[in-house]
Formats: sequence, structure tokens, C-alpha cells
Amino acid sequence: MFSNFLYFLVALIIYTTSELFQSDQIVAGHGFLYTFLIYTVFALICRLAFGRLERKVSVFTMERIDHLVNAYISRLSFLALVVFSIVLYQFKLNLVLSDIEFLKLMPTLKAMVFIGLFLISLIVVWNEAFTVQKRFFGSRVSKRDYISSNVSFSLPALLPWFTISIVADILGLLPWAPLKNILDTPAGEIGFIALFIVSIIIFGPLLIKKLWKCRPLEPGSSREKIERICKAAGLEYADILRWELFGGTMVTAGVMGLVARFRYILVTPALLNSLEDDELAAVMFHEIGHVQKHHMLFYLFFLIGFSACNFILFEPVMQLMQIAEPVYSLFEFFGIDWGTGYSLLIIAALVGGIVFYFRFVFGLFMRNFERQADLHVYKFIPDARPLISTFYKIASFSRQAIDKPNWHHFSIGSRIRFLEKCQANPDLINAHHKKVKKMIGGYFAVILVVLGLGYSVSYGFARPAFETFIAEKMLFMQMDIEPDNADLYALVGDYYYNKKNYKKAIDSYENVLRVDPENVHALNNLSWLFATCPEESFRNKEKALENAEKALDYKWEAFVLDTYAEALFANNDIEKAVEIAREALRVSKTKKAYYQGQVVRFQKYLSQKNT
Repeated sequence: MFSNFLYFLVALIIYTTSELFQSDQIVAGHGFLYTFLIYTVFALICRLAFGRLERKVSVFTMERIDHLVNAYISRLSFLALVVFSIVLYQFKLNLVLSDIEFLKLMPTLKAMVFIGLFLISLIVVWNEAFTVQKRFFGSRVSKRDYISSNVSFSLPALLPWFTISIVADILGLLPWAPLKNILDTPAGEIGFIALFIVSIIIFGPLLIKKLWKCRPLEPGSSREKIERICKAAGLEYADILRWELFGGTMVTAGVMGLVARFRYILVTPALLNSLEDDELAAVMFHEIGHVQKHHMLFYLFFLIGFSACNFILFEPVMQLMQIAEPVYSLFEFFGIDWGTGYSLLIIAALVGGIVFYFRFVFGLFMRNFERQADLHVYKFIPDARPLISTFYKIASFSRQAIDKPNWHHFSIGSRIRFLEKCQANPDLINAHHKKVKKMIGGYFAVILVVLGLGYSVSYGFARPAFETFIAEKMLFMQMDIEPDNADLYALVGDYYYNKKNYKKAIDSYENVLRVDPENVHALNNLSWLFATCPEESFRNKEKALENAEKALDYKWEAFVLDTYAEALFANNDIEKAVEIAREALRVSKTKKAYYQGQVVRFQKYLSQKNT
């Protein structure tokens, strides 16, 4: 079910990037019809896929059926993302709602409409999957319980985004300008996001327990046992809740809440009914391990780290993708234009980044945290045999392969074998705890390095060099696209001049003038180079004056007059240079202080010449 978290996050990215593909092409008028047809086809594919599987279940083992059901759900969930992309990118269904004023003011609500559309497609998958998967539940779980459990377990993935976005919408409607000005700064945005992530982590369990329809575990022997275990372990909590996940048939437990006042212990009826007292204690010690090893605190830092890196690296990464020339050449081979290719790159980067971060990095930590929580039982009991026997029961009741792979947990078989190794060699326990500490230290070190580099490129000392690098690459890419554009070659001349490669700068400007003799940009800048070049070997006062006079024939503006004054000064006609500098000051609309400085400078030389 944790995979559903990723599906919703990817769907959210697909929605938020859909505007990148908007064009003047109006398809939205038929969007509802096209959407109905494609989702009808999608529903038919789901029915045919699981109908085909249901006809074959008699020849498969339960382990094989479980593998195939999960494989079908994964593939069809991915297909649901593809369909969702087509609806937004190709059919542009979101344009239908774009003119509703209320949704313009509250864009988060519009987003929820389309995320709801994606949810419906997943419900279609779960509805058809139940025809096969009910064999794992028997008559104890209805289709309604199965679907509602999948829905309620997935929605918390959207909680941080929804809360932050809806509050941002509301703040945007407020007339208080100082607050808006603060939130528009990088520090304000980061602080706003961090504050709400912390708030959601702390207070989120209150909402999640209602979303999951959890209710306090009734007084009795089971509650008393759990209370005694928590008291012995020194765990503070708000309540013990009955968790009716899949009708309460799953043998599982959980703990949520960073702060004791909003911390809840969750247990399913199947767990309470199937475990012996020592096994229940082992499971509780496992869940207590998550709290006492501060795993939930790390998950908070994990979310903040992801948000911070995404914020600070977003613009530089977008700029780097603009200059990914080999990729655009590949797109061009398949008939994809630059604009569409750039949009595809953005989506690939966002989806790839979030999948890599959560599926692989987060998954790595989750697996090792689960193993660390398994080992936490040794802090309270002499061996882990009760936890091992619990794992065997879970495998038996779920009818799943004991070595079934899982991206967020090690397989049950792997966990059992590791506990058995620790039983034989207790040194492995501390070794794993040290390994986890090193992993956490490494994570924070990498995050700090990434944030430091990102800040230097986005806001710090490396920004000018980075922007120059991007501008250079984009300029030469554009020249490949528009080889006959003389203005681009003039910009190339500027680029070489800034790089102090004066020979190439002169060549570039002169190449422009061969094609476009009236190009004021090239005439003016070439004149300036000949008149003021720091390397005297490249100075040519005659050509400086010639080019400046030509430029002035086409454009009587302050910057051209200023260059003409410099050319006159280089030719020792200082009196006229003063006259032209004054004219540049008179016609200038900006940079008055600079042009005034030029007048003073030339007048000073004129005074020295006359004395």
C-alpha cells in the first residue's frame, strides 16, 4: 500500500506540470467526451486483466496468485498515471474549469478535482482486483472495506501538500501586504513550508486517526496488556486505537505521532486475536522501538530535506535542462519540438527525483529502521523468538511468500533470518545500530552539501558564473537553430569580449557587419572595443571612429553617443568628445550619474590639455 503514496505524489506532479503543455489549440470543448471514452477503455482493460487472472487461479498456488495480483495492480496503476497524463496533457480537461472565478482564487480545490479523477481510476483497479484478492480475506472483508482501506491509507500522502497549498491560497486572498512580501522571499517560502511540515507531522495523527476511522480500544485484557507493556518501556502516548484496516483482518500494528500528546498506538483486531501474550509484547516493543530510536523525527527531517533541496535546486536544474542539447537532438529525431521536449524533461526530472528519493533513498532507511525496531525487542526481553513466531503467523495468515520482496520492509524471511543470526551472535545488534547512525550521519552530510551548493548557485557567490555558463550554452544552441540571425553573432561577440578573448570578439562583430552592415549593436560594440580595449594591441582609433559614426547614423541614443565620445577621445579630439558626452547626458533616460561622470572626465582632460 505504500506504493499508493508514490502514485499520488506522481499524479500531483503530472497535474502541476500540465500547464507546461498548454497551447492555443482548443481541445477542452471535447475534453469530457474524450475523457469518458479513455476511462471506459481503461476500466475494460482492468476487467479483462483480472477476469483472465481469475480464470487461472485454480492452477496457481496462493503465493503465485498473490504475486500476480500485485503485479497487475502495479501495472494498471501505472497505466492509470498514463491515462491521467493524456487527459491533462492531450485532452486539456483542466481548461474546462480554468474560467471559474472561485477556482482561480482557490487553485488547490481545482487540483483536488483532478486528483480525485486519478483516485477514481485507482478505485476501478481495486474494484476489479478484489474479485481475485478476496481469496486472501475470505468472507471477512467486503469489497467496500477493501476499497475504503486502500483509499484511506493512501490519502495521507497528499496531506502535507494539501494543507500547505490551501493555507497559501487563503493567505493570498488576505489584503495584508507585509505578510505577502515576507512569503514572496526565499527565506519566507522556506520558513512557511518548514513550519507547516512540522505542524502536519505533530498534529497530523489527529486527522489520520479520523481518516482511518480508528476508535479507542475498548477496556479489557488486551488494552491492559498493551498499557503494561508501554509503562514498562517508558512510552508516553495519547491513546490505544483499534485499527480496522481491511476490516481488521490484517495482523499488524503501528504507532504514529512525534509528540506524546498526539501519539497513538494502532492495533488491528486480527493482531489481538491471533497472538499470544509474549508475541503481543514483542510486537509492541517493535513499535516502541520506532519511537525510542527517533525514527519519526528522522522522517520529519527527511521531508524537510526533500522540500529544501527541491526549493533551492529547482531553478538551477530547470536552467540546466534548457541546455541539454544531445537530448533535444534526440527529441528532434522523433519529431518533438524544443518546447515540448523541455516540458518532458521537467516532468521526467520531477517524477524521477521524487521516485528516486522516496522509493530508493527513503525505502533504504525504512527497511533498516524496521530492522532496528526488530532488534529493539532485545532491550526488554532476552531473545526475539516471540517476534520470530509472530512473523511466521503473519506470513501464514496473509498467505504470502515468506521471501516476498518489499521496497519499504525487508521480506519476512529476511527479517527472521537476521534475528536468528543476532540470536547466535549478539554483536550484530550493536553493529546494525552503528550502521544506522552512520547512514543518518551520511544523509545529513549529503543534504548539507547539496543545500550549500544549491544556495551558492541560486543565491550565492557561484550564481554569476553559473548564469554566464547557462547564457553561453543557450546562445550557442540558439545559433544552431537560427544560423542566419546576425543579432546572435553580435551577442557572441559580447560573450567573447566579456571573456577577454578580444580577437574572437572582433571576428564575431566583423562577421555580423559582413552580413548586416547596419547592425548598430555590432558597430557600437566594435567601436568601443577598438577605442578602449585593455590590450593595446587590439586598439584601432581610426576604425573606432569610423564604426561609431556609422552607428550614430542609424541610432541617435545615449549609449551610441557615449561610444562616439570615447572614439573621439581616443583620436585626441577631446573638445568634441566633451560636446558629444553632454549630448549623451541630455538624451539619456537612465544612468544619468554614469553619463555625468563621462562629461566630468573629458572636461578634466580638456582642462589639462589647455594648460
